[in-house]
Amino acid sequence: MSRDHRKLRVFTLADELVLEVYRITRGFPAEERYGLQAQLRRSTLSAAVNIVEGCARRTTREYASFINVATGSAAESWYLVDVSIRLGFLTAKEHRGTLDRLDDLVAQLKALSNSLESRP
Repeated sequence: MSRDHRKLRVFTLADELVLEVYRITRGFPAEERYGLQAQLRRSTLSAAVNIVEGCARRTTREYASFINVATGSAAESWYLVDVSIRLGFLTAKEHRGTLDRLDDLVAQLKALSNSLESRP
């Protein structure tokens, strides 16, 4: 069963977050290029990519597994954004806005996961 990830609101939010994270991490110090900057970008991208890959899987069980991985990646991104403000790499506005969107993404992913788990 092929699903179209582009029709999912949760994918749209994850995709927008990828662009936002790339934008806000441009100003990170050069020494973080292979550290925090790369890890934050990778975890945010992972959330979106796992939604896409899950949608392409045949069974609901496989789909649900990828949604769970996406949820973990989004939660990882939340922590990394929080570390970034404490290190002085983000403005308060970037921090709060990104965390709010990540909270929304995690909530939507959990709701999708619960919906998939309740299917026969």
